[in-house]
Amino acid sequence: VQLVESGGGLVEAGGSLRLSCAASGRTSETHVIGWFRQALGKEREFVAAIDWSGRNIAYEHTVKGRFTISTTNAKNTVSLQLNSLKPEDTAVYYCAASGLPIRSMQNAYDYWGQGTQVTVTS
Repeated sequence: VQLVESGGGLVEAGGSLRLSCAASGRTSETHVIGWFRQALGKEREFVAAIDWSGRNIAYEHTVKGRFTISTTNAKNTVSLQLNSLKPEDTAVYYCAASGLPIRSMQNAYDYWGQGTQVTVTS
C-alpha cells in the first residue's frame, strides 16, 4: 500500500487548508486511514481516523469541531479539512493505513506516507 499526502502549505491563523491522502496498491488489505501530525521537537500524535465505509470516525479532542475527515467510496482517497487553524496546528501531517478497526495508537498502522507540512502563522 502506498500513501501520498498533498495539500499542505502556509496559512494565517483562522484560515483553512484541505489535505488529501491518495492510497494505491493493495488497499483491500486496509480498513482505516488515520491522520497524525508531528510538530518540531514533539512526538507524533493522532489527529483523526476514518474507516473506508465512512461510518466510523474518530477525532483527537483538540481538533474536533475544527477538522473534518472524509473519504470516497472508491477506497482510494481520504481528505482532512482543516478550519479555524491555530499556530499550534503547525506540524508535518501524515496519513497512515491500518487493517484494524479505528485506533489512535501509531503501532496499529502499517503503512505511512511521507507527510505534508502545515504552517500556521499568527
